[in-house]
Amino acid sequence: MFSSLGLFKKTSCPEQPHCSLKYCLFAHDQSEKQKDLLPGVNRPPKAHQLEVDDKINGSDGPRKRRRIDAQTINDDRSQSTLVTTSKAVVSPVTDPPKPDTSAVQIKTLGDGLPRTASREISPPPRRLAKDTSTKRTLAENTQPGRVRAVQNGEGSVEFPATARKAFAPKAKASEESLNPRMLLNPPVSHPIRTKLITMLHGEMIRLNEEVKKSLDASDVALALSDQELIVEALDEEFQTAKKNPTVYQNVIKSRIMVLRKMKLSVWREERTKKIAQRQPKSEKQKPNAPKAIETGLTPAEEIAFAPRLAAKQEGLSKHGYITTAPTAVELEVAMKGVESAQGWELCDRCKTRFQVFPGRRGEDGALTSGGNCTYHWAKARRPESVKGDTKPRDLKYACCDETVGVSAGCTKSDTHVFKISDPKRLALVMPFQLTPASDRTNLPGAVCFDCEMGYTTLGLELIRLTATAFPDGRPLLDVLVRPLGEVLDLNSRFSGVWPEDWAKATPFDEDAVQSDTDPMPNLQIVDSPVVARELLFRLLTPETPLIGHALENDLNAVRILHPVIVDTCLLYEHPRGLPIRYGLKVLMKKFLDRDIQMGGDQGHDSKEDARAAGDLVRRRIGKMWEQMKLEGWSVRDGEFYPPLPPGASVDQKPSLPKRAG
Repeated sequence: MFSSLGLFKKTSCPEQPHCSLKYCLFAHDQSEKQKDLLPGVNRPPKAHQLEVDDKINGSDGPRKRRRIDAQTINDDRSQSTLVTTSKAVVSPVTDPPKPDTSAVQIKTLGDGLPRTASREISPPPRRLAKDTSTKRTLAENTQPGRVRAVQNGEGSVEFPATARKAFAPKAKASEESLNPRMLLNPPVSHPIRTKLITMLHGEMIRLNEEVKKSLDASDVALALSDQELIVEALDEEFQTAKKNPTVYQNVIKSRIMVLRKMKLSVWREERTKKIAQRQPKSEKQKPNAPKAIETGLTPAEEIAFAPRLAAKQEGLSKHGYITTAPTAVELEVAMKGVESAQGWELCDRCKTRFQVFPGRRGEDGALTSGGNCTYHWAKARRPESVKGDTKPRDLKYACCDETVGVSAGCTKSDTHVFKISDPKRLALVMPFQLTPASDRTNLPGAVCFDCEMGYTTLGLELIRLTATAFPDGRPLLDVLVRPLGEVLDLNSRFSGVWPEDWAKATPFDEDAVQSDTDPMPNLQIVDSPVVARELLFRLLTPETPLIGHALENDLNAVRILHPVIVDTCLLYEHPRGLPIRYGLKVLMKKFLDRDIQMGGDQGHDSKEDARAAGDLVRRRIGKMWEQMKLEGWSVRDGEFYPPLPPGASVDQKPSLPKRAG
């Protein structure tokens, strides 16, 4: 039977006036209620009290137990008076004999309070008594940075604040079994993985038992518990299944055979390496300092050696270098081609055809057409192959790891940009010039050189030029350059030149001292690339070695034809040969263990790049001189001498020219 919720309280009882239920769910008329009030009617006083209270309060909902307090007692006093008055007003439908009203009044105490006011209140549920002495002691004795713990109620012992975690219960680490971990695409079925893990775990157990039996005290720390052995086997199997799914079984079986034949000394070395790898970063050894460059030569001798590394002029043209200036006839043909093109170019980023308007378009002032440019700022590369993996590998962009042909681009620019590589078109914007002879004194013996370029309405133009001395890296020149065309994009992600740098730049002052520690100080600015080239010519002669990385781009930007070129791209060739080449950042990390170009989206620092190229040249000089000394070469007064012929004296030793082809 369901409990009464007062749902049928307003519905007339179908059995009235013959209903005999004590607690009927339905409503009864007033005559029935009057009968209940007559003497001799057997009705429970509690239910009667509830019904009377409902009539007084006008409540139709279920009755709740009231809380007894001072306010409730005062209310009960007024309620008892009201109930007595209301009983006298109620008259039945028929005229039965007048009942004794004293029998229906609520019984009260002598002071007028209802009987319920003196009823004993039920005590709360019994609970286990708590010893609050410890809590009270802690609250009273706790000081900043200290915690007091009571021991057996006698005195207290202080613990440092760092020991609070020791009082907290430690969560029990979940244990693993030899059950392969879940993979989205497992390489083989679950039973095969389980079998291979069991075999791998068995070989590890054998080696671990040998470690435990070893008499060497240092081997105690290398021994693994049963759970650690399980985790070790699961980790190794999981990594193999994830990285080499196509050759999974071959790799795991080979590893099992290696462990089966492994000696204790080899296992000890493996365990030592893994323990070192799992140490916290703070406990690991600090990274090794960058490799120092020791050439075995003085700075003057290094400068004298540098021309030996210069590239031959005959083969530079096939690597993008421009060794001869275009003729007047070639320039005339190029001019006609530019006029017929009417400003249409190919975007260097998204390969879209668009039109350029030098001086801005008359009707709306636009510099280019075609709207926004969506592109990938990094080159597409093929992921490294895994030995034994024969699946084809798709080219992916390094910037967003998207497959080539799937995504239109991950970066959006306001305008399209273009780059000119044709020497004739470059010469139309700014003519090429050979390095002139100079009668200046105190010129540097060799110069490291780097440029930064940005996109304008005339192509890719020079916007920053930097030169440092070789081999000490002393700054010689570092200026911003106003391009000849209107700026479309400063290419800040790579050039490191931002609009605020132009706003803070000051006019060039040859006597001003610039900061050598700030990677991007408030630079000076010159009016055009022609002025910047003239400043660079003040540091050079036709015989001065010009050092840099991928110098064809820098020389083409400044329009310089220089005969002595030392390019690190040519000194450190890629194993697959040109035109594939290492980047400057890769070369520095590989050969000198230095990290450069770590600014991310903030771009490169041309001063850092120029010095890095000089350090790579110094390393190559040191390697070459080490080999030459073994062959019998010597150096005196900055001159290098070949091995002494048989029977010749030291005074007859011929001098080696400073520059050899």
